[in-house]
Amino acid sequence: MTATPAPKDAVRAAFDKAADNYDAVASVQRAACDRLLALVAAQGFAAQRILDAGCGTGYALAGLKRAFPAADLLALDFAPAMLRKHPPGIAQPLCADLEHLPIAGGSLDALWSSYALQWCNPRRALPELARSLRPGGQLWIATLGPGTLAELRDAFRHIDNDEHVLRFQPPEVILDAAESAGLQVLAAERDTLHAWAPDLRSLLSDIKTLGAHQTGAPRRALGKSAWARLVAAYETHRGPAGLPASYDTLWLIAKKK
Repeated sequence: MTATPAPKDAVRAAFDKAADNYDAVASVQRAACDRLLALVAAQGFAAQRILDAGCGTGYALAGLKRAFPAADLLALDFAPAMLRKHPPGIAQPLCADLEHLPIAGGSLDALWSSYALQWCNPRRALPELARSLRPGGQLWIATLGPGTLAELRDAFRHIDNDEHVLRFQPPEVILDAAESAGLQVLAAERDTLHAWAPDLRSLLSDIKTLGAHQTGAPRRALGKSAWARLVAAYETHRGPAGLPASYDTLWLIAKKK
């Protein structure tokens, strides 16, 4: 099945609504950022102008500022409410889409994007990200793969045949799109991160709070019988820490040729 991004207007509205409570449940998102920062540090790369594309509430900005204290930081998100959560003065805010950056070509030393690329068409977004980089500039990416929320997809199969969970692009598609955009992959890692909740209702609430509940699939209320089947199916995935939500994550470091 071909992965298709959710409609952009629905995604933007979801993240605007999520902004006030996002950080309280964003443990996986922070872990993905921290791991990407470690990969970036291992490159030993010097950057003077860095864009955080899809910055959300700005968690990565403090780490980027510590790693590159003299750098000029720009922070871009297409959800205005997310930008309003940033601490003042740490980065220049830009409200725009990854697929249409308001950035001059070749003007960035580095571009960071964590858990944002999955909402875009990679064959449109990656050429745009590459366009903004100078030759030799680096792209630092964390994005979601097709195993994301696999437990939820499995549980819904006990209800109907609808596609309730968006299928994100597999890593080979992202890597091929990066190469086609004129980027040379320097490092790539894939791992599954987990969020945990005590019960299914709490887990679904956390997913909604993260703004990630827009799937493009028809949404309708479940009856009591269907909800009971969904809960029972999800319980088969319970672990010592509770019910898991899997985030299949690809980390990618690349440079513009």
